[in-house]
Amino acid sequence: MWLGAAAIITDEVGRVLLVHPTYREDESWLLPGGVVEPGEHPHVTCRREMTEELGLDLPLSAVLAVHSFSPHHPDLQPGTLCPGEVRFVFDGGTLTPDQVEAIRLPHEELSEFAFLETRDAVRRLRPVDGQIMLSAYRARLGNTATAHLADGRYILGVPALDRHDVHVRYRPLWDSPLHRGPVPEELPVQQAWGWCFVPDGRVVLVADPGLRGALPMLPGGTVEKTDAAPEDTLHRESAEEAQLTLADPVRLGWVLDETGEVYGGVGPNARLRLAARVTAIGPAAVDPATGRPFARLLTTPAQAAALLGWGAPGARQAQLAAETARERWDLPTARAAAVEEIPAGMRLS
Repeated sequence: MWLGAAAIITDEVGRVLLVHPTYREDESWLLPGGVVEPGEHPHVTCRREMTEELGLDLPLSAVLAVHSFSPHHPDLQPGTLCPGEVRFVFDGGTLTPDQVEAIRLPHEELSEFAFLETRDAVRRLRPVDGQIMLSAYRARLGNTATAHLADGRYILGVPALDRHDVHVRYRPLWDSPLHRGPVPEELPVQQAWGWCFVPDGRVVLVADPGLRGALPMLPGGTVEKTDAAPEDTLHRESAEEAQLTLADPVRLGWVLDETGEVYGGVGPNARLRLAARVTAIGPAAVDPATGRPFARLLTTPAQAAALLGWGAPGARQAQLAAETARERWDLPTARAAAVEEIPAGMRLS
């Protein structure tokens, strides 16, 4: 049996590290890792390979996925002298900018490395390698159990992030700081998004399906002329996208959009961030703006920030939202839990 070990390693905004081997004729990329040597445990292999390939000594915190190949799978390299392959994928953590700068490749084996959003990473990997990478990465994001895969498919139940093909999208705009004071009068408010809390301290994310996967968002959207205030925008969009009824919206702050490019180049504007309590959840329905039903996910605030791809500013905003919910509504701090869909008939008591 051919035994392998690899690692999911990300940068601070959640992009996945891939390496480009010099020895693959199809020019496909790989997760950092390699083949287990005789007498070696997979976790030892993974740490050794990260040192050899990246020049970094990184701890491993979890087994994210275990995958087995059939002997004749089309993505198995031709001529491989083995009945199949078993691969362990570990969590190699998040690199700081200094660690990224310290990466040193063995150029006879690896020509380059890149941090990529998952939608781009899967295009550089062989198809089954892309499936393994996504399942391992989503196990980390979703705090689910180790993903057990055979030929790129789950052998047991499929977690919510995989079922809806959820991807993380890095959005540089959200590197902007959250301004806590009132929005200046000269800045129009073009957008209102909300951290919408259920009674156990988790928040609701919606994920819009698309050809390249579903992208998670906070409920909310563009402020329309018919909205008397941004709070009305949040009420309307939350009902349309996620069938949520909200109460007590409170403004957390605003982010500066310097160009307004997404709104036709309207110039500087504010994107408002709010927190609100969810008082009722209706049955899933089609969003009238897109004609598609959105997936509705329950996550901790920290998980939401990671899934949104907002990096460190998003993590700080998530913490502020959680503190606001605790102080204003006496909601608990959500404990680490698996990301799940809103259960049918969920009661808010």
